[in-house]
Amino acid sequence: MINNEDKGHMRLAIRLATESVHKGGGPFGAVIVKEGKIVAASSNRVTLDNDPTAHAEVCAIREACKKLNTFDLSGCVLYASCEPCPMCLASMYWAHISRYYYANDKEDAKAIDFDDAFIYSEFALSPEKRSMPREQMLHDEAIVTFQEWTKKDDKIEY
Repeated sequence: MINNEDKGHMRLAIRLATESVHKGGGPFGAVIVKEGKIVAASSNRVTLDNDPTAHAEVCAIREACKKLNTFDLSGCVLYASCEPCPMCLASMYWAHISRYYYANDKEDAKAIDFDDAFIYSEFALSPEKRSMPREQMLHDEAIVTFQEWTKKDDKIEY
């Protein structure tokens, strides 16, 4: 059930998105909360940092991981001013975000020319039918690293 605290966190994400627009960034904001406390808050920094991966959610995940000194954000809740794109959603899964809320949806984003439909359609295709060419190489050399990882006793799994 959404409460006033949740609404406050979402309003912060929305405010960050608005401030980003005024600074020349993209119209997206994200806040990460753990046990009722804000641990990270960020806006989209793609154009500001010339980094296509600097979406608000990814930036907030990076900040939260640094602050909490962990790559596992289990127990954290993410508030996004817009429904996460495929990259952000995948990042949230990798980070083990426990729950997320969003304000605008992907149709709202599409209406302002942030359309993820192409990416989703590419993922649905078999790799050989995708628009980005791919070719495997040096598998015999690369597999050695995986074999070393498998044998490693003190690895930190994630």
